[in-house]
Amino acid sequence: MNTTRAVGTVGVIGAGRMGQPIIGHMVRKGLAVVAHDVDAEKREAVATLGATWADSQEALGRGCDAILVCVGYDRELREVMSDAFLAGLPRETIVAVLSTVHPRTVQELSEVAARVGVHLVDSTVCRGGRGADEGKLLSFVGGDIRTFERLKPVLACFCSDIVHSGAVGTAQAAKAANNLIMWACLIANHEALALAKRYGMDVDLLRESLMKTGAENGVLRHWGTSTMKWADDDLDLVKQMADEVGMRTPQAALDRDICRDLKPKKFQLDRYGV
Repeated sequence: MNTTRAVGTVGVIGAGRMGQPIIGHMVRKGLAVVAHDVDAEKREAVATLGATWADSQEALGRGCDAILVCVGYDRELREVMSDAFLAGLPRETIVAVLSTVHPRTVQELSEVAARVGVHLVDSTVCRGGRGADEGKLLSFVGGDIRTFERLKPVLACFCSDIVHSGAVGTAQAAKAANNLIMWACLIANHEALALAKRYGMDVDLLRESLMKTGAENGVLRHWGTSTMKWADDDLDLVKQMADEVGMRTPQAALDRDICRDLKPKKFQLDRYGV
């Protein structure tokens, strides 16, 4: 099976918060991009970005060398990646799952895809909406090395760092690790800054100073920008993964509960802990 054919046309399923900037970067880098979203109102935004709109994901799939899937979590991904959809794709098509899902989910879908000559890999992205806007996402890619090499020039349009993490599913494991640490840092930042503020410390001065110590972290560097939108789902997935392998993750479980309480009063340090 020839897996060296270059990718010319890229499809994007999911033109939301992450999908739109990704589409824009690929168009500006000269790729032909076709997009589809279940929300037809996204059509105008897709056209403004310079991409072509597909009325269905099936129509999108017929003309693309690679397809980036930018939907939510497991349920949404399985709805999109049906057996019928995968079977209708041309042989040698690459399907890259940017969604955050259970490693087993993408492994199962990859096996189904392989039976019809399609290469499905996980290609998780880190650094959130800001990274997407700036074209500086980090992507972990789980899949065979030849498919990775074909996909890499596409990812380079919107990623500043691309890591081949190993076999299919490892990119999801890497993203779960990223999320676990990220949400823990966000909570620690809130508690530390709120406590210091109550003792009269200038929070801006403290944050600037902490960036020069071992307490430095990415969430602190970009303090105030996280929407916390995905905290609950991210940490629920971590719990599912840990339960499946019989591993206890008490901090992750606690962080999920704390994030639920923290979300409505985010970055309001006077309200934190009240």
